[in-house]
Amino acid sequence: MLHIPCPWCGLREEPEFRYAGEGVALPTEADDAAWTRVLYYRTNPAGIMTERWMHAHGCRQWFIVERDTRTHAIVASRRLEPPTDAAL
Repeated sequence: MLHIPCPWCGLREEPEFRYAGEGVALPTEADDAAWTRVLYYRTNPAGIMTERWMHAHGCRQWFIVERDTRTHAIVASRRLEPPTDAAL
């Protein structure tokens, strides 16, 4: 079983979490084609991938996990950073 380190609650088992896909930046303004690429196209790399997860049966917080897709080893987890003025 995969053990995921929640930045708030610590190490927990995978069934407590919900996977939300790749941790890609969402566009603020985009046409239908751009949103289609964000929502449905996946890079599926062999190696380290940044993903979004939510601790659904715990603190209910969203966070980022860096996971090796070849071994499922979790390299790091961190809180989501709020957008800065520079990103707007």
